[in-house]
Amino acid sequence: KYSFEGKTSFGMSIFNLSNAIMGSGILGLAFAMSNTGIILFLILLLSIAILSAYSIHLLLKSAGVVGIRAYEQLGNRAFGAPGKMLAAIIITIHNIGAMSSYLFIVKSELPLVIQSFLGKYENTGEWFLNGNYLIMIVSVLIILPLAMMKQLGYLGYTSGFSLSCMVFFLISVSLNSYTIPILAFAFVCHPEVLPIYTELRDATKKRMQAVANISILAMFVMYLLTALFGYLTFYDAVESELLHTYSRVDPLDVLVLCVRLAVLVAVTLTVPVVLFPIRRALLQILFPAKPFNWLVHITIACCLIFVVNLLVIFVPSIRDIFGLIGATSAPSLIFILPGTFYVRIVPEDKEPFLSRPKIQAACFAALGFIFMIMSLSFIIIDWVTGESRSGGGH
Repeated sequence: KYSFEGKTSFGMSIFNLSNAIMGSGILGLAFAMSNTGIILFLILLLSIAILSAYSIHLLLKSAGVVGIRAYEQLGNRAFGAPGKMLAAIIITIHNIGAMSSYLFIVKSELPLVIQSFLGKYENTGEWFLNGNYLIMIVSVLIILPLAMMKQLGYLGYTSGFSLSCMVFFLISVSLNSYTIPILAFAFVCHPEVLPIYTELRDATKKRMQAVANISILAMFVMYLLTALFGYLTFYDAVESELLHTYSRVDPLDVLVLCVRLAVLVAVTLTVPVVLFPIRRALLQILFPAKPFNWLVHITIACCLIFVVNLLVIFVPSIRDIFGLIGATSAPSLIFILPGTFYVRIVPEDKEPFLSRPKIQAACFAALGFIFMIMSLSFIIIDWVTGESRSGGGH
C-alpha cells in the first residue's frame, strides 16, 4: 500500500477524470454532427455518456467486492494471470495511442502557432518551426516533469488549467472527425478511474461514482456545445480538421491563434494524466510486490515519453495503426472488460449468474463486441475506399 492513498480532494479528482475523458476526439465532434444531424447526435452522445457511467459503476462494484483498486488486479481476480496481462496490455496500447494522438496535434499545430506569432504566412524552415524538434522540447520541459509526480492528485491543478483552456476553445468556437466510432470512444477514461479512486479522500464507491458522473456530465455538455457551435458555424463545410477551416479566413487572426494555443496547452497537459495508468500497468506486470521506487517511477516515464516521441516523429502512418488499435482497445476498456469482470468477480451467493445485474453486464460486454466490429468495419471500408481523413479520437 502506497503512502499517498486517499489524499486527493473531490474537486481535484473531478478535474483529473474530466481531463482524462477530454480526448482529442473533441476536435472531431462537429464533423460527426454534420454527418448525423443534431437530434441523432444528441441521442447518440447521451446514450454513450450513460453507458460510460454504467461501465464505471460495474468497475467500482467489482473493485469493491475484492477491495482492489487496480484494473490489472481485477483482471487477475477474474481470469488469473492471463486476465491481468490482457488488462495491462490493453491499457498500455490504448493510452500510448492517446499520448501519440495528443503529440500529433502538438507536432502539427505548434509550428503554425509560432509562425503566426512571428507574423509569417508560410513555414520558412527554421528549426523552431520544425514540429519534430518542438515535440521533443515540449516532452522534456513540460510533460516529463509532470509525469514524474508521485501521484495523479498533484495533476489536479494542471488538469483544471487544461480544462479551462478547452472551455476557452469552446467559447471561441469549435472544430474535426471520423463519423460514428468517434462518439463511442468520446468518454474513455476507464484506465484512470481506479487510480483516481485510490487517491480520493474519504473514498467510497458512492463518492467515486459521483466524481465519475459529474465528470461525464461536464464533458457531455462541453462536447455538445462544441459540436453545435462548430456545426452551426459551418454547416456542411465542416472540414475533418476544422482549425484549418478557420485559418483559411486569416492565418494570422488573433482569435484563431489563441484557440490553437488553448488546444495545444490542453492536449499537452493531458499527456501526463494518460501516462499514469500505463506506468501503473507496467509496474503491476514487472514488479507486482515492489514498494514505491523513485528510480523505477522516473525511468518508466522517460522510456514511455521517448517511445511515443519516436513513434510520432518516425512513423507518420501511426495514426492509421492507432485508429485500428483504438477500435479494439476502447470497446474493451469501456464495455467488454468491465462487463466480464463484473460477471466473474461478484460472488454467486450475492448475485446468481442469471440475476438481472449479471445479465445486464453480460449484454453490456456483448454490446462492446458489436461496437468493435462496427468500428473496425468502418475503418476498413474507409481504407478500401481510400477516403482522406485525420486520425481518430481518444
